[in-house]
Amino acid sequence: MAAKDASFDVVSEMNMEEVKNAMQIALKEIKNRFDFKDSLVDIKLENGRLAVVADDDYKVEQVKDVLFSKLVKREVPIKNIQFSDSEKSLGGTARQYGELISGIDKENGKKINNEIKKSGLKVKSQYQEDKIRVTGKSRDDLQQVITLLRKLDLPLELQFTNYR
Repeated sequence: MAAKDASFDVVSEMNMEEVKNAMQIALKEIKNRFDFKDSLVDIKLENGRLAVVADDDYKVEQVKDVLFSKLVKREVPIKNIQFSDSEKSLGGTARQYGELISGIDKENGKKINNEIKKSGLKVKSQYQEDKIRVTGKSRDDLQQVITLLRKLDLPLELQFTNYR
């Protein structure tokens, strides 16, 4: 990279501290809600996944709505949480697991690189483990790449870091 080249990284990250904060705030709110009086409700992290437990599927969805509102306020990308189908657990309760996706996988990395190439902008993009480094001589071109990537319909949310 020449000294005059500008660059940035395309990443998809989850701030786990903010996820934990949102979980605590959501649980506190739910425990104080009348419609959850005498209900079994829990949100916890199990093996790096979110686990949402409630009396039934309807209440699991309500808990997820509250949790999502708290995550959005804390700027955690909810697009990066992919929930499994509901499963029945002991005691007749319903449970759902949410995978917390951090990093850009190879498949989405290829899609992003292809879109950048198709744009015809004078930039280079390179997939590195779980992020993409974009370099170019013109900062305007880099700004256009960011605008282009924001419009893409991907199953994960992108952030742009290390802008130099």
